[in-house]
Amino acid sequence: MTAMFQSRMFESGMNETVNNDKDRFTATELAALRSDLLQGGMIDSYEAAELLQVFLMGRGYGVSPKAALDAAGRVEMAGCALPVLQFELENLALVM
Repeated sequence: MTAMFQSRMFESGMNETVNNDKDRFTATELAALRSDLLQGGMIDSYEAAELLQVFLMGRGYGVSPKAALDAAGRVEMAGCALPVLQFELENLALVM
């Protein structure tokens, strides 16, 4: 699932940013992550948390596994809404 996500990001070549300058992730990245989460059915919060961790670590951020699991639960409860996903990722991302 992660390799598929990464290949879609590079194939798209899009670098559009979400409205706010402080946002760390592009709309394209968020949409691709959301798609991967929904494709997996988000049945297992542990797998969703792992996907959030891989997403962030791939961009040079540190991530607390417990915090990722908590965030995955909140994203799942929100139906994987993009604003919630973005908010949770920005709160999870620890600058290294």
